[in-house]
Amino acid sequence: MKLLLLSRIFEESIACLRETHDVIEAFDATPDELQEMIADREALVFRSGVDVSAELMARAPGLKLLIRAGSGLDNIDLDYVSAHGLELIRIPGPGARAVSELAFSFMLALTRQIIPADRMLRAGHWAKHELSGYLLEGKTLGVYGAGNIGSLVGRMGAAWGMNVLACVEFPSDEREKELRQQNIRLVGADAVVSNSDFLSINLPLSATTRGLIDANTITRMKSGSYLVNLARGGIVDENALLDALTSGRLRGAALDVHAAEGEGKISVLAELPNVILTPHIGAMTVDSQRAVGERVVEIVGGYP
Repeated sequence: MKLLLLSRIFEESIACLRETHDVIEAFDATPDELQEMIADREALVFRSGVDVSAELMARAPGLKLLIRAGSGLDNIDLDYVSAHGLELIRIPGPGARAVSELAFSFMLALTRQIIPADRMLRAGHWAKHELSGYLLEGKTLGVYGAGNIGSLVGRMGAAWGMNVLACVEFPSDEREKELRQQNIRLVGADAVVSNSDFLSINLPLSATTRGLIDANTITRMKSGSYLVNLARGGIVDENALLDALTSGRLRGAALDVHAAEGEGKISVLAELPNVILTPHIGAMTVDSQRAVGERVVEIVGGYP
């Protein structure tokens, strides 16, 4: 099969693909270069950070398979995929665990002020009696979007002794029962926002979720609470979040995804000491990426 790798996957998996397939790597290609590279390709492998547009796909008349090495689909023209009968396969499982663990590590780091403590100690300041901390046990964790990732975050919270609330786009008795068995209580979105000590955003980016966590939503969050976003940057209004953090209404925030991502981009939250910022590394564990790569090899190998 003629493959175009638009994004990096596990190196051993790339080597395995090369043994039996025609593979082109296009990790740093310009849009013009991609137009040429894709011309005779039958399959695309991609992650976030690349634009799989209708224009690009139209340049490949033999294209038949798209492999999303992850979960989000906000960077692909789904209308084109549907209209042209292309097969689209996602690999959400391995990354979901990694993202969930990072979300939980964010909550621990925020409540115990691990990053400020580290910085001060490195500067020679022993701030033992200046840094207050809070337990996660007994606190309320709100999961805004209890899908693959959100439900895992909720299960971790429940195991830690937290009271877990969650909302989903399409609630049902069946989904309510599934979540209840995981010690997660399904409630409405308003209840999740207003009652949570930690609000974890776990939604896909779409026309309905873009800007969803806006000034109005953030105003309704519990005073002294924390916001954690490992979904997509476009979901949270970062300027409204900045206002809430600066005023002290929210105690802290952690974001792995941002309104503007890439080299040279600086978050509007960068100067705040009560914020953790990471460069979209949620799924970037060796274990998860190895599993994703192995699945890509399996899909391509079994494709007719």
